[in-house]
Amino acid sequence: MENSTMQSASNPVYRRRLLMHKLGIGLSSFAMALGIFFLMWILYTLMTKGLSAVSIAMFTESTPAPGSDGGGLMNAIFGSFVMVVSAALISTPIGILAGIYLAEYGDKSWFGFVTRFVTDIMLSAPSIVIGLFVYAIYVANVKHFSGWAGSIAISLIAIPVVVRTTDNMLGLVPASLREAAFALGAPRWKVALLIRLRAVKAGVVTGILLAVARISGETAPLLYTALSNQFFNADMNKPMANLPMVIYQFAMSPYDNWRELAWGGALLITFSVLGLNILSRTLFNQKTQH
Repeated sequence: MENSTMQSASNPVYRRRLLMHKLGIGLSSFAMALGIFFLMWILYTLMTKGLSAVSIAMFTESTPAPGSDGGGLMNAIFGSFVMVVSAALISTPIGILAGIYLAEYGDKSWFGFVTRFVTDIMLSAPSIVIGLFVYAIYVANVKHFSGWAGSIAISLIAIPVVVRTTDNMLGLVPASLREAAFALGAPRWKVALLIRLRAVKAGVVTGILLAVARISGETAPLLYTALSNQFFNADMNKPMANLPMVIYQFAMSPYDNWRELAWGGALLITFSVLGLNILSRTLFNQKTQH
């Protein structure tokens, strides 16, 4: 045993492979440490500059007028919440049904191939392009910005995430489970909805949460659709305040309280997205264990 080890150590091919292995591990560890360093730096900056803005007023008062003191982000928080929830309600059934079609009926059809291709393109499409698209087909026709336009824009970003997640999760269901259901006389739509989808429901919910996390901080689509509103507005057919736009506007302002509120809004979005990602990871781990 010792002789074989010594022979391997003296082998130039073995030494070269061992060197490359150590070099690869070292570079991977360095890249991981670099990423964690910048992540911690970002979180530290958000914590130090954003915590000072977190107060009761931030959740109970609307955005302040230029030059005025105080103020909060109540209207922006409400607007973001309403638009994200509306987008989730639009994208979830469309994405799940499209994912079921791709997994159950679109394996060999040309329409399924085209749908997967378009979905992959939308996954990588710049969000500002989607915002301009909704502006051209909706905002330009109704002649005003609105919360509905913002919800439609960010739902178009969320749909491909839900579609691909549902499609991939359904592909993990064992073929024996489907065959057993068919052997009992279950129709194909019941097998898809009540057997396959139920077996991977945690994974599908994970995809929905990841889609919500993706659209929570989008600014570019809302710039051309919902725009913003200095006042509290619950009418989705009018311009609506939202956190990404308020952060974008306030961060570049000359007013100290506006910049402080921008840091507070950035902190709120960051930890909301972080919480959604942690929740999705937890659900996926539970699904894997079961």
